[in-house]
Amino acid sequence: MHGPPRTMLINQKTAISTSSILLVPYEPHHVTTYHEWMKDPEIQETTASEPLTLDEEYAMQRSWRTDHDKLTFIACQPLPGNHEGINRSLVASKGDAPDRMLGDVNLFLTAADEDEEGCIGELELMIAPTSHRRRGYGRAAILTFLCYIETHLQEILEEYRIGSGGKDGGKMNLLMLRVKIGGKNEKSIGLFEGIGFVKTAEGENYFGEVEMVFEGAIGGGRVGKLLERFGIEAYREMEYAEGEP
Repeated sequence: MHGPPRTMLINQKTAISTSSILLVPYEPHHVTTYHEWMKDPEIQETTASEPLTLDEEYAMQRSWRTDHDKLTFIACQPLPGNHEGINRSLVASKGDAPDRMLGDVNLFLTAADEDEEGCIGELELMIAPTSHRRRGYGRAAILTFLCYIETHLQEILEEYRIGSGGKDGGKMNLLMLRVKIGGKNEKSIGLFEGIGFVKTAEGENYFGEVEMVFEGAIGGGRVGKLLERFGIEAYREMEYAEGEP
C-alpha cells in the first residue's frame, strides 16, 4: 500500500495581501525571473546557493511547492488599492507578474533530535532587486509570513507530521523558529533583531553564519501586534486562482 502523500499543499490556492506586501505561491511563471536573480554572485553568497540551470530551477520550484517539509511564498509589491479592501481574489500572473516580484520567504521544517513529536522551523528571506532593498519590503514579507504561520500553525505541522510518516493520532509541536544569516549581513541581522529574534551565541558558527531564534513561543496574536507596530495593515488571505491558459 502507498502511504499518504508527502506534500505541503496548504498554501497552493492562497495569496496573502497587506498594505505593504503581497505573498503568492511559487508558480512556474515565476521561475524565469527567479532564475535570473540567482545568477547574481552576491545573492548566491548571501543565500548559500549554487547556480542552477533553468531546468533545475523548474525542478526546484516543484520541490518547494510540493515537499512536505517546505512552505514558500513569492514576495511581490502590494496590490494597488489593497488598503481599501477591494480585492477578494487574485488571478495568477495578474498581481504577481515578473515586474512585480521582489523575492521569497521560506519555512523549512526538520525533525528535532530530542523529541520525536517536535520539529524545528528555519526561515529564509530574500529581497532580490537592489533597488527595492532598504524600503521595508523584507520586514513586511517576513512578518506577513509569520502571521500566516501563526494562523495556520497546526495545519502546517499536521501536513509535516503526515508527510514524515507519522502515525494516526500523533501530534507535532514546533519547538523552535530560527534563522541563519551570513555574519557580514548586518542589515538582515538587524531586521530580525528588530522583530524579536535573538542570537543564540556570540560570533559566527563554523559556516560563518549567525544563528538567531524567535524569542518565546509563536501564537497568541503576537505577530499581529508586530504588524501593527510596523504599520503593516489590511492582512487578508485571498483565493489564488489559476489564470487563463
